[in-house]
Amino acid sequence: MDFRLLLTTFIMIFIAELGDKTQLATLAFAAKNNSRLAVFAGSACALILTSLLAVLSGSFINRVLPVNYIRMGSGVMFVILGLWMLLLSGTK
Repeated sequence: MDFRLLLTTFIMIFIAELGDKTQLATLAFAAKNNSRLAVFAGSACALILTSLLAVLSGSFINRVLPVNYIRMGSGVMFVILGLWMLLLSGTK
């Protein structure tokens, strides 16, 4: 196992998740419910599953597209989703 990659991935994902909607939703569930262990287990399982889906998707896409296209595509998607949330978040 590549421990340097493991540590880099851990640090980047940990920093990215701080203050994220997922963390805030987990905080709200824990504040509202008495079973903090159930909230932790549900949250941890959801994060593990989404990470598994991301790794499998990334492995598949990597076989089809060059890495620079994947980086550009994810950057474009990030900007589009950010603009969408900014511009349409207050409308119903």
